Amino acid sequence: MITLFRNFAKSKWAAGLFALLILSFLIVGAQSDVFSSFGPKHVIDAGDRSVDAQRFRADFERVRGNLQEQAGRPVSFEDMVKENIHVQFLESRTQQLGFLAWAWDAGIRPGKELVLKEIRRIPAFFNQVSGQFDQDMYEQALAQQGMTSEMLEQDLRDQYVASQFGAGVFAGARVPRIYGALLAGQAMETRDGRWFTVTPAMVGQAPAPTDAQLTAFINENAAQFRRPEFRKVSLVLFTPGPNDPRPAVTEEEIQKRYEFRKDSLNAPEKRTFVVLTVPTKAAADKIAADLRAGKTPAEVAAANRIQPGDYAGTPKAALGDPAVADAVFAAAAGSVTNPVQGRLGFSVAKIASIEAAKPVTLAEARPALVQELQLEAVKKVAYERVEAFEKARTEGKNLTDAATAAGARIISMPAFTQEGQLENGQPFNAPRQIIDTAYGLSKGGESDLITAAEGQYFALRLDDIAPAALPDLKEFRAPLAQAWTQRENARRLSTKAEELAERIRKGEDIAKVAASAGAQLNTRAGVQQNREAQQQLGEGVLRGLFGQGKGQVFTGQGQAGFIVGSVDGVHPASPALAAPLVEQVRPRLTQELANAMVEQSFSAGAARVKAKNDPAAALAALGVEASPAAPAAPTPAPAKK
Repeated sequence: MITLFRNFAKSKWAAGLFALLILSFLIVGAQSDVFSSFGPKHVIDAGDRSVDAQRFRADFERVRGNLQEQAGRPVSFEDMVKENIHVQFLESRTQQLGFLAWAWDAGIRPGKELVLKEIRRIPAFFNQVSGQFDQDMYEQALAQQGMTSEMLEQDLRDQYVASQFGAGVFAGARVPRIYGALLAGQAMETRDGRWFTVTPAMVGQAPAPTDAQLTAFINENAAQFRRPEFRKVSLVLFTPGPNDPRPAVTEEEIQKRYEFRKDSLNAPEKRTFVVLTVPTKAAADKIAADLRAGKTPAEVAAANRIQPGDYAGTPKAALGDPAVADAVFAAAAGSVTNPVQGRLGFSVAKIASIEAAKPVTLAEARPALVQELQLEAVKKVAYERVEAFEKARTEGKNLTDAATAAGARIISMPAFTQEGQLENGQPFNAPRQIIDTAYGLSKGGESDLITAAEGQYFALRLDDIAPAALPDLKEFRAPLAQAWTQRENARRLSTKAEELAERIRKGEDIAKVAASAGAQLNTRAGVQQNREAQQQLGEGVLRGLFGQGKGQVFTGQGQAGFIVGSVDGVHPASPALAAPLVEQVRPRLTQELANAMVEQSFSAGAARVKAKNDPAAALAALGVEASPAAPAAPTPAPAKK
């Protein structure tokens, strides 16, 4: 039973459940929507629960923060929408809320005493001096995060419901031994076989194709060979060109921006230290005494069977526990802090070194500030040109005249497809709005102003359309002939292999058939289906040997041609060798079964309360314009069958 609970704790579903509800996230700002709020249209509806636009944006902002931390660079909502991350998050959140709504209706409701008991276990709500629960600190901590006690209690109830339901599923799941026996039997079964390879030399090369054959080949593979439609546009750009002088920036502007940004530009103080955390204050006091007595953090950690937390060159803002951060950055280099009650227990830190904060001078910051100010000036120039362009179009001028009047640039873009590819197969690096607009115009048509991501503006004229067509035989004869020859050679090999296999099926000995074709016969006994055999024999041989019954003939693609072979013997796994493997794979199969049961339960619960979401409302909440392919209607939570 304990093993099952441990397996659950390590599984992806436990991580998903606890990530939704784990209490430490609440203290740093994560909150779960509990009740429907009055006002705008909901992004998610699940029974008596809902998520409005404001809450969805706040939750998704935290997802973006995690991505930015992992990527080490800024990530925009537009970037995340392009990767469909918003859809994955939306569906996951809908299922979570739907399941919790169903669980409450089904009577899975933790008692109030359990919730209060859990609240009194949160270190952030305790007085660090007395070690007692502090009602004032409790209320202040909630107020700082914009939470109420009702919201916190609801989150704790959700935590109990999800964790206890998941643990119950894992505790009750037990895969029958026959499941493991089937896998073990398959893995340890061995086979005997003989085979040979039909090579291109045995059938000869196909002659050069005729025009009629190539034409037929093109027609047979029209979908593969058809050249897609290409379109060419002239694009109006409102930003200065690469050869235009950069906007001038005055010393006064640089000084003013430096004063405004000085605090954020300075490099913060960094410290190198080790943190040791234990459950009780008594253990922490002993750790502090041992460190002050000269023992190393590694020795003390080993003696207490804990893992030390090593921090090298770390600023205060990077520490997630405020109490530990305050203690570490108040201590002197080489010193040991007093035990501090943090979120995970009682912590003691040993300070190795201190790197003082480094203020950034105006001279050091000047290049970045100048670039920043110039970028803003460029955007201002572009916006002024956009306004002038719009005014000229309103007055009736065509795209070229309006661009000239506004001082904008017109450039000719290379031909591209509706999927965003150039003629050489490379991607067309332009905002999707340009491609979609181009394929919505007729030849010679001019677009209105296009607003793309990050404040970019464009306008375009569709100059030419090259319709989709099959390749010209004269122009593409060489590659077409090569493709036809490869197909014909493969067909010849396959036909020859089937002819030889048919002789074996009719009773002729495989050794004589191989000799008649001038092929070398390979014989192997006791072949096991594993990676070593795959590397030695090849995927084609292994698939043939284990894809047919005893006495049957097989053919297949090999590394040097077509394989023709027969299965001479099938030997079941030895019970003495397979039995240990059965018990080894059984826990893994049980965990996979329980994972599937939890996943199915979430889907079924969400479907029972008719949980649904609105992708269009989600995009509106994020301030991202919906693409033509984006669904506009509310989407129900997916239910797996």
